Amino acid sequence: MKASIITIGDEILIGQIVDTNSGYIAKSLDKIGIEVVEMISISDNKEHILNTFSKFQNSVDLVIITGGLGPTKDDVTKKTFCDYFDDHLIVNEKVLQHVTQLIEVIYKRPISQINKDQALVPSKCTVLHNKVGTAPGMWMIKDTTIFVSLPGVPYEMKYLVDNEIVPKIVKEYKRPYILHKTILTYGMGESLIAELIEDWENSLPDFIKLAYLPSPGRVRLRLTARGTNKEILEVAIDKNTSLLNEIIGSIIVGFDENETIEVMVGRQLAKTKKTIATAESCTGGKIAQVLSSVAGASNYFKGSIVSYAKQTKIDLLKISNETILKYGVVSEIVAKEMAISVKEIMKTDYAIATTGNAGPTVSDGKAAIGTVFIALATPNTVYIEEFNFGQPREKVIDRTVNKSLEMVYKEILKNVD
Repeated sequence: MKASIITIGDEILIGQIVDTNSGYIAKSLDKIGIEVVEMISISDNKEHILNTFSKFQNSVDLVIITGGLGPTKDDVTKKTFCDYFDDHLIVNEKVLQHVTQLIEVIYKRPISQINKDQALVPSKCTVLHNKVGTAPGMWMIKDTTIFVSLPGVPYEMKYLVDNEIVPKIVKEYKRPYILHKTILTYGMGESLIAELIEDWENSLPDFIKLAYLPSPGRVRLRLTARGTNKEILEVAIDKNTSLLNEIIGSIIVGFDENETIEVMVGRQLAKTKKTIATAESCTGGKIAQVLSSVAGASNYFKGSIVSYAKQTKIDLLKISNETILKYGVVSEIVAKEMAISVKEIMKTDYAIATTGNAGPTVSDGKAAIGTVFIALATPNTVYIEEFNFGQPREKVIDRTVNKSLEMVYKEILKNVD
């Protein structure tokens, strides 16, 4: 099966909100073997919507639309559905009962006619019951294409995808298998990796495709296998992953798309019952943010001192003014003392410290823009590395965060049985 995803809303087209719905829907469809071939965003305009429906009619098997199902006049999707399918709106009693319960019992206010109109649906549609909101989903078929309309509110859309659409497709339609294997690498750029694995890549079977997914400081390699025999796909994926590991195993840190470096660091810290803290200058607390984003991080992450200004380094981390004047804020010795100090203050096993010139202007004359020092204090010693991450500023910060976590992860693994 092939699918297209349409998001409706002027607010998306003018950049007022970011479309996250399409990504969620695409991942959900991919997991059940449906290939998404196109995603588009269009305006709240009846003719534009109708033209888009016609474009996808019989060219894909499934079209999922989000947005335009609200109770206000600018939400036109339901009426447009009726025009496209030569249908009319009727009251669905089950939806009306649900909406009434939600408004009067949960929200404790009188139900209005606008609220009641949420129960209007095309007479020919299969209603997808939305237990977490007032706008139901609508499932309709024209010739060889299924059209599904969902509310644009993300949590309502997710509920309907997970509890209505995916189960219905799995039950009623036969699909091929699509398997993914994501290899996480840190510390080497995309072009260098491509050179190292060129022969391996060229020897991949036709049903396995490789994609490079680079970001500052890390590259994800995604293997995608498509076919009708799941066992053959799994064996081929595992075999080629093992061969890849023999070539670039030194930079591979994980094998799961959702296994971010912060999750892996957290798991190892929890496993070894070790703790960590950060002292951040150029990263402005972003390492702390990333570490604390993992559920259960309070078991190993003890806190951070964001010493962005020179005086903060002096006052909180006790870095001497003489040291800063002699070596500069962006220096190996300052990074080292920051790591040692925050480790002692927080009483942790490990500590990360960052100091650098992220740009775009020079703030410390002793170091060029893009220069970063990362210090890692361990139970036994302190490691300091110097980097030049270039520009722009956002790239410098992101690469510093990723490199810091990579250094921690590799250090912890040295002491894991």
